Amino acid sequence: MENKSFPTQYWHALNDGRIRCDVCPRECKLGIGKRGLCFVRANENNQIVLTTYGRSSGFCIDPIEKKPLNHFLPGTPVLSFGTAGCNLSCHFCQNWDISKSREFDILADEASPQIIAKAAMELGCQSVAFTYNDPTIFLEYASDVADACHELGIKAVSVTAGYINAKPREDFYKHIDAANVDLKGFTDDFYKKICVGELAPVLETLVYLKKFTSVWFEITNLMIPGLNDSEKEIEEMTQWIAANLGPSVPLHFTAFHPDYKILDRPPTPAATLAMARNIAIKNGLRYVYTGNVHDKTGSSTYCHSCGQILIGRDWYVLSDWNLTSQGCCNKCHTPLPGVFNGLPGDWGSKRLPVNLKNFQQLLV
Repeated sequence: MENKSFPTQYWHALNDGRIRCDVCPRECKLGIGKRGLCFVRANENNQIVLTTYGRSSGFCIDPIEKKPLNHFLPGTPVLSFGTAGCNLSCHFCQNWDISKSREFDILADEASPQIIAKAAMELGCQSVAFTYNDPTIFLEYASDVADACHELGIKAVSVTAGYINAKPREDFYKHIDAANVDLKGFTDDFYKKICVGELAPVLETLVYLKKFTSVWFEITNLMIPGLNDSEKEIEEMTQWIAANLGPSVPLHFTAFHPDYKILDRPPTPAATLAMARNIAIKNGLRYVYTGNVHDKTGSSTYCHSCGQILIGRDWYVLSDWNLTSQGCCNKCHTPLPGVFNGLPGDWGSKRLPVNLKNFQQLLV
């Protein structure tokens, strides 16, 4: 399969003959034939092109809670896919075979935005998620998929590190209904040494989503022992979230497992996740979760007013549902922030790989 080059708009020419990509804060300066750190945006004929438009590393139906999104269409299936490459270089990447790929051979599935949207509809998915690698680097493709989905009443989800510049951020999130933003740590040192990036642009994305969009978003923090899991850092991070984003933004603390370049650290103890959750609640956050561990209490949603369990979760399976059709506590009628559609879905914890070629034949 030949690589496809799709013209883009977020770049400008430099005086030295190179051109600068303006999508993310990395702002790669590229000579002709060169690629950015993400590997998928390249200088071809003195313009930046996206080389992976219409190609994916694979499609799979997941529970929406796996993104993780706990307040967005609970219990429903989401058609998930990614491409190749990434604009960060996280040493702990758990999808490194995709995000760090320099081989286009992994892009086995080719599908137009319209085919993806039609496949999602036929498969009963209420949303499509751009995940596995960051949609920032393939935002033109993701935006077109989102638009095709909206025409069929299907929502679009961005699973992202939030490492994006202001103008493309504004344009991209006009197409998005929900997002999970990976706040990888809360120090510049962690971002610089472990992610090869910066913290400030991620915080700017979070504030932008809160203040200037209607996108439903939740935050994930992967806790790595000895690197970003101190009580001091969790105190500062959760205080910042409460002050700048408000008490109702869901926050997920998830357990690290050794992978990629960080193999010398142990998995995150359950006690560390519980500590972080307790600090966040103490600092005023109302919806704080633990993930990548079996913790029904830390996975479930509670009414911040009366304390009743609203949505019980056992891993990705919903075990309790005490919301009215309007998304309120059925005991004290306090609204639960989020996007709800009456009764919950019943997808459960299933993960179902999907071959888009079947849908190309059936739906074209």
